[in-house]
Amino acid sequence: MKRPRLKTSSTRLTREALRLVALARGLSRSGSRFEDAYWERELAIDLDRLLDSGAHAAIDSALEHLHAQLPLAYDTLIDEVERCAESLESDGMQMVLVAAPILAWSRYAIASGPLKPEQAERLEGHLKRIIAAPGVDVVLSPILYSIDQLPRRPADARALLRKLAASKDKADGAQRQGQKRLPQTAPLLADTRFLIASFRVAREGPLFRWQTVGDSDDALREQTLEDWRVVLARELPELLPGCVLEASLPDGFYIAWRDSDLAIRPYGIHAAVAFVAAALDTLPSKLRAIVAPFGDQEVEEYRIGFALEGETEILHGVVWPLYGREEGTETGGSLEQLMALLNEHQLAEVLALDTQFPLEYCDDCGAPLFADPNGELLHAELPSEIDPSPAHLH
Repeated sequence: MKRPRLKTSSTRLTREALRLVALARGLSRSGSRFEDAYWERELAIDLDRLLDSGAHAAIDSALEHLHAQLPLAYDTLIDEVERCAESLESDGMQMVLVAAPILAWSRYAIASGPLKPEQAERLEGHLKRIIAAPGVDVVLSPILYSIDQLPRRPADARALLRKLAASKDKADGAQRQGQKRLPQTAPLLADTRFLIASFRVAREGPLFRWQTVGDSDDALREQTLEDWRVVLARELPELLPGCVLEASLPDGFYIAWRDSDLAIRPYGIHAAVAFVAAALDTLPSKLRAIVAPFGDQEVEEYRIGFALEGETEILHGVVWPLYGREEGTETGGSLEQLMALLNEHQLAEVLALDTQFPLEYCDDCGAPLFADPNGELLHAELPSEIDPSPAHLH
């Protein structure tokens, strides 16, 4: 999940927001683990109260202020907000919100939404047997989430965790899912789906299977991922028919979300090339790709427009967003990865433009505009006789 770039506001900070700012500054300046523990404890008390009451304004304004004034303290505060949102402690037990990302691409619509009871029960059992450490209780939300359907605000993540952690009746899907109405999912060729669960463990006990090893967890992590992919290879074709799939190792909610944002980008490239070639009934070697940096100040993303060899009309486009340290001047590694992926497809041409373009979107539909080889910003459009929307696989 890309951390939001907040806009500076002239609104005065409330007393609650000022306290969050002061605590975050203290933690960011701490010089010892002992001092860290103090600031973290004080922040957790305040954040737990604000998250449980749904008081987003104080948290948002504190983050907004720190983003503009003290970036290091901003990073400190948002880390603590996410940590508190995805975890709870009660009666000597700790509950953690865990996400299991599944990368998918397809020419068909990628499924999402409620799971059948028997599907949820099997997947919950796999999580407990393969991913969780011994003795960890697992409660799975019976939904295959798209990114559009994940809890957007930290308080929403906390609320979902509470519902899952408190759920006792496993037949009560409405109680366990935490959301009755799910937002509509954007029709993308490549996208991520998520299984979300609550892991409940004794305080300071191991949460994941790979934590039960001694000096190094590398081998056990790899084995756990292999075992997880084996069982999902049996389950996923029913859940996500007609898709090329890759399961990632489950992890804490926010880190799993962010890692999946990075991991899905290559899938977007592969899906785009396959889609355009199939839609036009041609070969990738007859296509050209135009890569251009976009951002109102720093480079925030690359947009890749696809055209036929020797032509300038943009037929399809895909966005390659930049995250964290990739933004601004440190984009070379990401661009190299992008260019290497495009070159794998042996296109007729891969053209990288030097000009940085503003973040322009279509006034009518809101779709991003893409640069043609001449530097003109265009709407990506297939010929009128081709339906660009993914078909549903029945």
